[in-house]
Amino acid sequence: MTDFEKVLGLDVGTSPYARAALMVVAAFFLFVVCRRVLFSLLQKLTKDLSNIWVRAVLDSRFLFQVSWILPIVALAAGIRGLAEFPGATQIAVEKFLMIVLTIIGARSFSALFDAIQGNYAKLEVSRNRPIKGFLQVLNLLVYLAAGILIFSVIFDKSPWVFLSGLGAATAVLLLVFRDTILSFVAGVQLTTNRLINVGDWIEMPQFNADGDVIDIALNSVKVQNWDKTITVIPTHKFLEHSFRNWRGMSESGGRRIKRAISLDVGSIRFLKEEDILRLNALLPLREYLREKQAELAEYNKSFQTKESAVNSRRLTNIGTLRAYLEGYLKSHPKVHKEMTIMVRQLSPTSTGIPLEIYLFTNTTRWADYEAIQADIFDHIYAMLPLFDLRAFQEPTGGDFAGALSARQRDQVISL
Repeated sequence: MTDFEKVLGLDVGTSPYARAALMVVAAFFLFVVCRRVLFSLLQKLTKDLSNIWVRAVLDSRFLFQVSWILPIVALAAGIRGLAEFPGATQIAVEKFLMIVLTIIGARSFSALFDAIQGNYAKLEVSRNRPIKGFLQVLNLLVYLAAGILIFSVIFDKSPWVFLSGLGAATAVLLLVFRDTILSFVAGVQLTTNRLINVGDWIEMPQFNADGDVIDIALNSVKVQNWDKTITVIPTHKFLEHSFRNWRGMSESGGRRIKRAISLDVGSIRFLKEEDILRLNALLPLREYLREKQAELAEYNKSFQTKESAVNSRRLTNIGTLRAYLEGYLKSHPKVHKEMTIMVRQLSPTSTGIPLEIYLFTNTTRWADYEAIQADIFDHIYAMLPLFDLRAFQEPTGGDFAGALSARQRDQVISL
């Protein structure tokens, strides 16, 4: 009678297979005790524990995997104690249990790594220092070690024999794990130099990626595009191709507006006295007009301006508009005052003279940014007639049709 039979108070006879079946039942019962009683009691006792790392491990599948270890070790010890078992069968069963134990050990480490990653991802530091790639490398090494142990058990050889054989297979391993090795090296550089963090907005046109980074793993980086599609990019590609990271913009607190409007050259002229009096009612222009008129009056003293107005300096409607826009933008509540605010004139083109608005909003949220930009340019286009300026626009079919109709109407009237 074996120890299992003595403990349970049963006599299953002399059949080794019946005794082995009893040991399997007893091992399963031991698993239930470990899983349902011991570990459940451990979780209840540590329910109020403040250590978040211990709580993360206890709440993960790590305990479920560990629950199998003690029953399998006990079952292996019991099988070894069955002298009636045929030698070959006993060796095969022991090897099988050893393989199962090795797999469970590897899965336990994998569950532990998952628990660490899941808890670390909740910390703010995980955005700047992700460790998922490193944990995946450790997980890969654990399964590689488990594979070597399994082969050593199957072929009844020392694990060092297989490890020494890896040297000859290095070239093959490098070929098989080429992308993994490159991605690991790239992941180290990306993490160490903070090139990419989870939550960063990146653009990578080579892979049609334009959105937020949602995951950085060993072999891939997941980007959720603005249309909610997911782009998966191999990690090592970030060292082979250029990409744009908008993190600097987000951290600065301001987002740039750089847009130009094209003004019709034919609408540019000097300002008359009545124009100056009319524009003086605009608050952003009062100080500018006062200083500019004083400056021009002082300069024009050296010229006989009454006989020759060509030599004098005069205000223009486009220059005054530029001054107005600078004052207007500097007082705008949604414009970042600590960053560049500029209205500049670009080189003339076939579509007129571009007047570029260059500034930064005081928010980086996309929807708010677009609304601020639209409001600013709505105001600019609405103010152009006040300065007697016209925005350039390509003629359309309606323009030609209107001109033709006017000509026909004039011909009818003349008849």
